[in-house]
Amino acid sequence: MSYFSFSRTTSLYQKRLAALLLLTGSIVSSHAAIYLLEPNNSNVLFAIDHFKTSTNTGGFYHLTGQLEYDKRAQTGNVSLIIPMNTLRTGNKAFDINLASADFFDIIQFPLASFVSTQWHFSNDKGRSGVTKVDGLLTLHGKTNPVTLTATKFNCYLSPIVKKTVCGGDFTTTIDRRKWDIRKYTLLGITEKVTLNIQIEAVRQ
Repeated sequence: MSYFSFSRTTSLYQKRLAALLLLTGSIVSSHAAIYLLEPNNSNVLFAIDHFKTSTNTGGFYHLTGQLEYDKRAQTGNVSLIIPMNTLRTGNKAFDINLASADFFDIIQFPLASFVSTQWHFSNDKGRSGVTKVDGLLTLHGKTNPVTLTATKFNCYLSPIVKKTVCGGDFTTTIDRRKWDIRKYTLLGITEKVTLNIQIEAVRQ
């Protein structure tokens, strides 16, 4: 089976998504609006130093999940499902290498996920809004806490879908060894990986 095939992961995908959405709904305020992620505008991009000469980049696309957000009450929650078979770097051979058991091992671990545990807001004049999101990142069968820094986050009335849309950009740097992805760390490829997460969600 090609590692880009989605057929074997459909039921697992649905079960994991349902579980995450149930968890999300049990945490946030009952007054928070519910938004569903728009897969075409939600992705995770990564960058990693390559032997201190250049930076390798790639991404995972078509994220799904749920956002709950109440600006006035300053509450939020988000759950993301990341289909690992959407891996793209622009180099097919490199994609196959990263998908292998040496790195992401996407046959054994076809999904990654992020579930927030706490949202942070700023009330400083001129900088109100989301500043950070704490949560749990599950990747390669391991779960560890991470903190995402919000570089922007906003909601607006979309003239296209005629609904409120919320979205933003978040960034963090992780140590891949914590998720047991260690290949070549002793040979010069750094353990530090920068993640840039873009989400866009439509109010239901």
